[in-house]
Amino acid sequence: MTPPDAATRTLPLRYRAFADRGAGGKPVTVFLNPGDEQDRARQAGTPLSVFVQASDPASVTLRVFTPHGEKGSSDSAAIAALSALQETGLLLDVVEVTQGDPQTGAEVQPAQLCGGEWLLRQGLVTVQAVHADLSPLGLTSGTAWVAATNRTNLVAEVADLPALDAFTPDDAAISAVNRATGTTGLILFTPGGPARAEVSFRAFGPLKGFSEDAASSNMLACLTGVLDHLNHLPEGATLIRAAQRRPGQPARLSAQYARTTGGTDVWVGGPATPDTP
Repeated sequence: MTPPDAATRTLPLRYRAFADRGAGGKPVTVFLNPGDEQDRARQAGTPLSVFVQASDPASVTLRVFTPHGEKGSSDSAAIAALSALQETGLLLDVVEVTQGDPQTGAEVQPAQLCGGEWLLRQGLVTVQAVHADLSPLGLTSGTAWVAATNRTNLVAEVADLPALDAFTPDDAAISAVNRATGTTGLILFTPGGPARAEVSFRAFGPLKGFSEDAASSNMLACLTGVLDHLNHLPEGATLIRAAQRRPGQPARLSAQYARTTGGTDVWVGGPATPDTP
């Protein structure tokens, strides 16, 4: 495939990361050239804009902005940028992705192309069962799980998909449960889901600065670790499909996993498709 010329590289490209059969997911604007990042992000009209600072076949350097400031890193933005760069035909199937301001600290993740989708390594997930008082959330108290990579989340199972979809989050109640369990996020899940998903989930993080996320790679990684801990991952498989169920903004993610003695090594990604404004 012919690399984009200089004029094409200045045009913003609209993508929808983690869309579920063309709907939902996260809108991202991709810029293949750097410069004037904050101004262009403000004008882009999407919650996230990602700027390719540099790229070669084995590595990509990105900076991610919202309309109001630099975000640091975003898996959704990285997946969109990798998908756009893949169209140039210049990327290998395994690359190193660097995100963030090099002056204040950048995050480096390996990425791999798997079944036409880019996956980013989330790291080793460790899991511990705990007794959690979930009554402030209107849920039955009992066994839950603390799962962590570099961030610690509380994971709890609900009865079925209708119960998951009917859950109404209360930021104050979720924050109180997180503080009581020494966690910063909450993941609710149930087995199965639409379009043959192995698991459906919702992700909440008022202590992290958001009420409910539409597509959360790190939280799916933690959930995958819990499913491994419970021996609920498909026998003989290394990848699951997950449906994230934020109301009105469904997302489809994939998690690739490997069982180790120290936990579960997890990569998460999904589709990123061109989006018509």
